[in-house]
Amino acid sequence: MKISSIHPDNYGVTFSLLCILHCFVTPFLFIAQSHFLVVSGWWQSLNFLFLLLSFIAVYKTTQNSSSLLIKISLFLAWGFLSFLIISEEYAIVHLPEFITYITGFTLAGLHIYNKKYCQCNDGDCCVD
Repeated sequence: MKISSIHPDNYGVTFSLLCILHCFVTPFLFIAQSHFLVVSGWWQSLNFLFLLLSFIAVYKTTQNSSSLLIKISLFLAWGFLSFLIISEEYAIVHLPEFITYITGFTLAGLHIYNKKYCQCNDGDCCVD
């Protein structure tokens, strides 16, 4: 199976869930770091890698979605998740972590919903 043949919603769900897992594991690694010094700078940079990959998945998904509401919701969820991660990284605004988790699950849920219900019926609007 070619990578380009995998549906962008599958990427979106995968990246969203990996991002949530990353956010969930990070506090435990920082606790461990104080005792074992195991967390390096690359772990924090994964935040931005997940944002980039999830943006690509959202962009590709919106190219073949038939629902304007889902397209807007995907970009809004991604934008809010980006705001949460960037503001946490640079100590701009600190909100409870569960908001980040909810936003990540929302993004994954939107990808699942889009794949199941909002696909184009003809090939004219789908991207190869």
